[in-house]
Amino acid sequence: MAPSISPHLSPQVISTQTTPVRVLLAAPSLRILGGQSRQAALLLDCLRAEREIQVTLVPHDPRLPGPLGWLQRIKYVRTIVTSLAYWAILLARVPRYNIVHTFSASYLSYLLAALPPILVGRLYRKKVILNYRSGEAEDHLMRWPKTTLPTMRLAHAVAVSSEYLVEVFRRFGLSAHVIPDIVELDRFHFRERRPVRPVFLTSRLLEPLYNVECVLRAFALIQKRLPDARLIVAGDGSQRRRLEALARELALRHLDFVGSVPFERMPALYDVADIYLQAPDLDNTPASLLECFASGLPVITSDAGGIPFILRHEQHVLLVPRGDHHDLSSTALRLLQDSDLARRLASNARGVCDLYTYSRVRAGWLALYSECGRPE
Repeated sequence: MAPSISPHLSPQVISTQTTPVRVLLAAPSLRILGGQSRQAALLLDCLRAEREIQVTLVPHDPRLPGPLGWLQRIKYVRTIVTSLAYWAILLARVPRYNIVHTFSASYLSYLLAALPPILVGRLYRKKVILNYRSGEAEDHLMRWPKTTLPTMRLAHAVAVSSEYLVEVFRRFGLSAHVIPDIVELDRFHFRERRPVRPVFLTSRLLEPLYNVECVLRAFALIQKRLPDARLIVAGDGSQRRRLEALARELALRHLDFVGSVPFERMPALYDVADIYLQAPDLDNTPASLLECFASGLPVITSDAGGIPFILRHEQHVLLVPRGDHHDLSSTALRLLQDSDLARRLASNARGVCDLYTYSRVRAGWLALYSECGRPE
């Protein structure tokens, strides 16, 4: 299913802009490996090529200068000093910009990273765009209503990457614009899997919501049928030790925990695998799936969050119920036995990527910036 950009963001407003709109982008730096940081870097690079926009990044995780940097290596102290530095940078820089655009995750990350730009932006009477990107939105808004709903309403616009999040925000009385994520097709090599080998990859953070445990349990069932099957687990997180212990308990073989992988090495990792497995309990529109599609890697995923909003079962991916490792394993075995299905999924999914290139989403961002940048 094609992503849709909010229709009331008309690209025609771009041409009326006579001076560049100055945008301060508050987002995670690439020191924090993850989908948000990569999308921030992509958007920053693309916007810097635009004559209508002057954009500067303020990282959510600024480095302290000189000898003060050692404070960021101390647990708890790191959070305090980084937050103080972040607030100081915002207070100094926001006055020079027309728009403050802040990326946002959920829960504590929203309070520490997204809320300061919102408050400082309003303090200086700047236009504020909240770019909310987490699949945990519904739970976040439900559990933390006093810190989310009133502060989110301070933003002049809310941008999200999927119709799924539009629906979530609508249920809480908030309006959101859809501007999809970006995928760089030229960074990935499309390879047709012929035949499809039992070489699996999963690359989500090792955190509870991504339910990598379900993938490991599914892989255990796969190995009972195919003893030489291989699984690569890319990513790190709070669950790593527990997942490694589970792998030992399940007596899994040919399993590699490779840790966090920098983005520039991911294309090669996608190329090694023949099937991508993931089983999140909550999700939005993971950029990793688009990267798989650009690499020709067939995907089996749970039906979490926004995934069914943009992808169709049996057309782009194979969807399984959340938390069902038996269905995940049987679907993987089915795909291994049906090379024609794997090739059809990969071909159809590659076409989806064209909808997420910067040339397709560019108008949405420029129109939103132009609309927010106009004097009242």
